[in-house]
Amino acid sequence: MTDPRTIEQVREAADEFRRDYAAVREQIARAVVGHADIVDGVLTCLFTGGHCLLEGVPGLGKTLLVRSLAQALSLDFRRVQFTPDLMPADITGTQVVREVGGARQFVFEPGPVFTQILLADEINRATPKTQSALLEAMQEKSVTVAGETHRLKRPFFVMATQNPLEQEGVYPLPEAQLDRFFFKLNVGYSGRDELAEILRRTTQGVTAEITPVLAAERILAHQALVQRVAIADHVQDYAVRMVLATHPGGEFAGPEVGRFVKIGASPRAAQALVLAAKCRALVAGRAAAALEDIQAVALPALRHRVILNFEGEAEGFTTDRIVQNLVGALPVEAAAAAR
Repeated sequence: MTDPRTIEQVREAADEFRRDYAAVREQIARAVVGHADIVDGVLTCLFTGGHCLLEGVPGLGKTLLVRSLAQALSLDFRRVQFTPDLMPADITGTQVVREVGGARQFVFEPGPVFTQILLADEINRATPKTQSALLEAMQEKSVTVAGETHRLKRPFFVMATQNPLEQEGVYPLPEAQLDRFFFKLNVGYSGRDELAEILRRTTQGVTAEITPVLAAERILAHQALVQRVAIADHVQDYAVRMVLATHPGGEFAGPEVGRFVKIGASPRAAQALVLAAKCRALVAGRAAAALEDIQAVALPALRHRVILNFEGEAEGFTTDRIVQNLVGALPVEAAAAAR
């Protein structure tokens, strides 16, 4: 669809967005049982152009979810299993010698990052050197090898998974890379009914058939539409104050943040809060993002961007607890006198 300009065109584009969102969610549900909030979080990343980090113990369907998303979209898909011996060139590609026109010359051989959906499976098993190979791709949507920059196809998403329990043979993601992820989603266990449905599908010969329902051009159009969703000044200010409230020693920080937080959230966190709130409002059929939208997306947008200090870890605090307490304590009314 062309860039909507009139009220009627905007409404039509919004209706089309909701239809496509529901269609992709329906296709994923054919393979993935439950985890509705996780699916919505992944789709929010898709329609805002952000990368997603999925954390959970093995066997909870993280890889299946990303594979199902890729099958529901007409996009290129690659999977990389991260291991300690994986090298940066194994991801980005490298220069190789080939016979061209009777002469040998260096030719760039693209790596698996040259795709549109990249599944970085167990990303924290690779060394920091290899993890950093994704930084330029995630931020700039390009890869530089041997002094030459190669652009990636749009849209481009990194969907990474990691296991939070293993302590040996893993390399925690550095803060700079964590900040590049739009959302961090914690995948939990399935309930009784969901587990029964999983057994029915996987032990009785039931095969999930997923049909592609969305192409790259429409995804890019939907991303542009999300950015055009309105947000009132006081709602945007609430997102700003929420980010500033994570900064130790800041004017909006509470005693809990000052005592237990080492590093607060970056401006990318504010961008994630606003864009995710706009996407949530559009899915709900509203023309503008609301305060409750900011509150609803605060946890996945902030939990990986708030770093605890030693005392916080020793006291058993978690970033989830910090963010949840912050959402409950931060006044929703814009305090003009405090600005």
